[in-house]
Amino acid sequence: MKYFVLDTNVLLHDSESLFRFKDNAVVIPIQVIEEIDHFKKDLSEIGRSARTVSRHLDALRVQGSLADGVKTEDGGTIQVHLGVEIPPSFPLTDHNTDARILALALALKQQRKTVVFVTKDTNLRIKADAIGVSAVDYESQPKTLDEIYRGWADVAVSQPAIERFFKEGGIPLSELPVDTLYPNEFVRLTVEGGGSAGSGLGRYHAREGRVALLREGKSVWGVRARNMEQRFAMDLLLDDAISLVCLYGKAGTGKTLLALAAGLMRTVDDEIFRKLLVTRPIFPLGRDLGYLPGEIGEKLKPWMQPIFDNLELLIHLSTGEKRGRGYMSLLDQKLIEIEPLTYIRGRSIPQQFLIVDEAQNLTPHEVKTILTRAGERTKVVLTGDPYQIDNPYVDAASNGLSYTIERFKGQENAGSVLMLKGERSPLAEQAANLL
Repeated sequence: MKYFVLDTNVLLHDSESLFRFKDNAVVIPIQVIEEIDHFKKDLSEIGRSARTVSRHLDALRVQGSLADGVKTEDGGTIQVHLGVEIPPSFPLTDHNTDARILALALALKQQRKTVVFVTKDTNLRIKADAIGVSAVDYESQPKTLDEIYRGWADVAVSQPAIERFFKEGGIPLSELPVDTLYPNEFVRLTVEGGGSAGSGLGRYHAREGRVALLREGKSVWGVRARNMEQRFAMDLLLDDAISLVCLYGKAGTGKTLLALAAGLMRTVDDEIFRKLLVTRPIFPLGRDLGYLPGEIGEKLKPWMQPIFDNLELLIHLSTGEKRGRGYMSLLDQKLIEIEPLTYIRGRSIPQQFLIVDEAQNLTPHEVKTILTRAGERTKVVLTGDPYQIDNPYVDAASNGLSYTIERFKGQENAGSVLMLKGERSPLAEQAANLL
């Protein structure tokens, strides 16, 4: 049995982490309980996590003594430890909360127990390693961005196979040299060793068991896909059978612009959806809008200006109108609605095209809250750049966007695309790559 000593930030990051260590012993230092208590009145998601952890521990207290350790359903134990006296020889002279937690981990190790200290604090992991205690980050998802499902794959085939792909408009999965593909995963077929047939783009349809040829897309509100990933993204955005689309990649790849263009087409032109609802986190999620003067629309404007800029560009591209009421008339007609995520809990959102921009700043729980608001015939699009995270409690792999991509990659009603090539401008592309 291993002894996992949990830091406060792990419990605040995932309030269910108490129960994720199976048949091992989970040790919660008393100092962690004190820190949790400081957050319990916070109105943000951090406060919600703190209150949930407190409720979990209180429920366990009823089942047995937390001081001795309460048995879990998986055969492990959860214990609240009062800590140990810090010995004079302890290498950390500043006996603060972190030092006392590390002292407990070291004392358990000296009792010949296999101890793992779990924390999301990089410096604390370094300190733990320095005193000889094994320390790891808490990750329930891939450890790096490179390990996250990107939504498309390169496959080399024979020239006769790719010719058949173009002629018949698709090819069975069984005839491709791959073990498996996820539903709605895109494929770039190339000829082995090069050849005159060029390359072909397709999407895997799981029910049919084949990769169907991706046709050249048309212009949508003045926007036409400029590269392979944008073609993939537009194919998912305009497919009404896909309820969840995740677009992620660096700045300038067209994630938000494509999502807005597709949303306007399906809402205003095709009338498939009643409304285009656009939202983004006013970071941190739950912050009071009263810091800004004016009515709610005026308060929102600084946060939502990137959305307005994209809408203005789309109006100009589609109608040639440089200035004027443009998107404002769509707002007045309630065809477009801009809202903060602060007020989304408890709502039901039916038959709407919902775009959540900057989704990399959301926690997995916040994304779950958003997706569970989706009503009948609602399409949800999450966009974001996992390299540009402002939330200190998530990282490139553990944020809500990356978490959703991994969890939904096997679902037939969902699709994801990693967008690599910037199209905003040559300067923006250089900045994204060099800085």
